[in-house]
Amino acid sequence: MYDLLSGLSVIEASSFVASPTAGLYCAQLGAEVIRVDQIGGGPDYRRWPVTAENASLYWENLNRAKKSLALDLGRPQGRELLQELVRATGQFITNFPVGGFLSHEALSAGRGDLITVRVMGWADGSPALDYTVNNMVGYPMLTGAGPEPVNHVLPAWDLLTGAYAAFALLAAIQRRSASGEGGEVRVPLSDVAIGTVANLGGIAELLYSGENRPRLGNAVYGLFGRDFVTRDGQRTMIVVVTPRQWANLVAALGLGDAIAALESERGVSFAKDDGLRFTHRDALYPLFEKAIAERDHAELVAAFDAGGIVHSPYRTMLDAVNDPVLVADNPIFGRAENPSGFAYPAAGAFATLPDAERLAPQPAPLNGQHSEEILASRLSLSSGEIARLIDAGIVGLAPTGE
Repeated sequence: MYDLLSGLSVIEASSFVASPTAGLYCAQLGAEVIRVDQIGGGPDYRRWPVTAENASLYWENLNRAKKSLALDLGRPQGRELLQELVRATGQFITNFPVGGFLSHEALSAGRGDLITVRVMGWADGSPALDYTVNNMVGYPMLTGAGPEPVNHVLPAWDLLTGAYAAFALLAAIQRRSASGEGGEVRVPLSDVAIGTVANLGGIAELLYSGENRPRLGNAVYGLFGRDFVTRDGQRTMIVVVTPRQWANLVAALGLGDAIAALESERGVSFAKDDGLRFTHRDALYPLFEKAIAERDHAELVAAFDAGGIVHSPYRTMLDAVNDPVLVADNPIFGRAENPSGFAYPAAGAFATLPDAERLAPQPAPLNGQHSEEILASRLSLSSGEIARLIDAGIVGLAPTGE
């Protein structure tokens, strides 16, 4: 946590991954993020993984450092309160549909400088999820050895879209500061996905070649990079990106003479050309497979680290969680009083400001935990008005003892 965005308040009405991620990143850098949900929790409030008591560890971590207002959004008065809150605050993140009571047109009536950032599936407003968008842009047909598609478990497009939405919010605020102009920014997952393909050269590559890239299994396209198995059975990934790393890798494995003979045979030099190493992988891989299979992993780690060679063993996520370098000794993690009651390292801001104090991660709120505070401070409702809304079931509070 840092206080870079202190003074900025954002209303968030969202669910699942992309939109809550945008709010999370703003909150981790000091913004006041007020998440508005249906009383009792939205559709993602119990999403797995969950504890034995059915508390969502997923929700608990995507909503850290936020405040919670619970409303009955199925009733007109609950919807009107959310609209009033958005107008009073001026910044809104959502993945609700383009139309309806949370349309920018409806919300900006009486608040012309309102900024709405809307996370979407497709640009035409139709729904999509990370895993369906990923299929549409073709990555499962590049993953694995084939011929079957291989889905990955990381919701990459959700996370990229969430980060881009947070960036877009700050960009829109910058424009408003200069011009006084508000507006809506729409960020569809599908556009983030296909735009990223383009940014990585994928569209140009396919139109230039006219054919799909071959399936490479665990090999890295265009580089010398692949998984190898050591004498003691450890599978490890090795990737070379600089001439120095290549030279040190060859030296560490004692392959200088063999590589020189191959270069002479094929009339090439691998010293400074990533593409040639990739093109001639049919001959290079067997040399490295044999050399690595003759050494234990610990021996290779020492040699590779000394030579600045990029490598990593394959391991389970449980192994990673128990790695002190990644978690226990990593300053991005801290402790928080989690609503689930389960104590574990909580992530704060990923960025590090060397000259600023890193504040401790904050817990996620209980559903409705800040309802009274928000309605009083943001909408200037009296305690009596708030009590009447609670009694009428329009406003929800965190259950006592939850």
